[in-house]
Amino acid sequence: MRAQGKQMPDTPQGHYTFTVYTGTRNRAHTLHRPYDSLRSQTFRDFEWLIVDNDSTDGTAELVARWQAEADFPIRYLRHENRGHHGSSNRAVMEAQGEFFLTIDSDDGCTPNALERLKAVWDGIPPDQRHHYSAVTALCVDENGQPTGDRFPSDVTDSNTTELRYRYRVMGEKWGFQRTDVMRAHPYPTILGYTGMMSSHLVWGSIGRQYLTRYINEYLGTVFSDQQDTLTKGSPRDPRRDALGEMLEAASVIDLHLRYLRYDPWAFYLKAAKYSRSGLWAGQSLRQQARRLSRPFARVLWLAALPLGLGVYAVERTGLARYIPRRHSRGIAR
Repeated sequence: MRAQGKQMPDTPQGHYTFTVYTGTRNRAHTLHRPYDSLRSQTFRDFEWLIVDNDSTDGTAELVARWQAEADFPIRYLRHENRGHHGSSNRAVMEAQGEFFLTIDSDDGCTPNALERLKAVWDGIPPDQRHHYSAVTALCVDENGQPTGDRFPSDVTDSNTTELRYRYRVMGEKWGFQRTDVMRAHPYPTILGYTGMMSSHLVWGSIGRQYLTRYINEYLGTVFSDQQDTLTKGSPRDPRRDALGEMLEAASVIDLHLRYLRYDPWAFYLKAAKYSRSGLWAGQSLRQQARRLSRPFARVLWLAALPLGLGVYAVERTGLARYIPRRHSRGIAR
């Protein structure tokens, strides 16, 4: 189940090279990190687009001060909390940059980050760029330590699914996507759902059509000292993120089976996660089977069903110990 991309007639076009997007909720105490990073950029053709999900901590007043003093454009939009995916979808439609780059509300980047990302894109031969949608680099944490594996070579042309399952590249990465491609591949929208929605639902879908150029340069900085504020519900409650987890697992085992031979165990675990998350999302086993379009995906799901059911049973027992059980909201195919 993927929401269909739709280009609106009045969608802003590329007035800037980059739209740098930050989704936030009650992060006034950390927003200076992306702000300071953008103030120090050596490449200046960008806008900063902040989407505020109902903050109550003075974020609006803080951003207003920055808008008055900054030497780059800052746009501030506010709406009710729609979660990471809803906030990102709105930002993509509002973006006025050719490229869409996310900096989280508690993260940053190197002063030359935008300059390097643009230079790498420009290094792709013009007659080949229509095959590409993105440039992605590496990250370090607040202590300067790498947050994940390096890419197979210093310049790797691939996609996010191949990197994960063929090359076993794990960990936090950072880069931009073409804005027009992002508009055609939005996050699924489910009324009332503000749990986590895996970015693989977007990157995996894009990766079936486009290449990403991956570079072994550390350009992003990821901090680990904050808790998520855009996701509602208790992290101990498996129902909170069940819909997003179910959709992500289904997309992997149904749409990316060509990578099964590289890491069959990982696909088996995804199939188990699909059944476990589906049950928490209110999807019967019959509904889960119907959602998978490929016969072999159903075979894989059946093979992993005992593990998925077992995990679900254990979690149900644990959940009953600390919170009264409620029926989660299901979704129809």
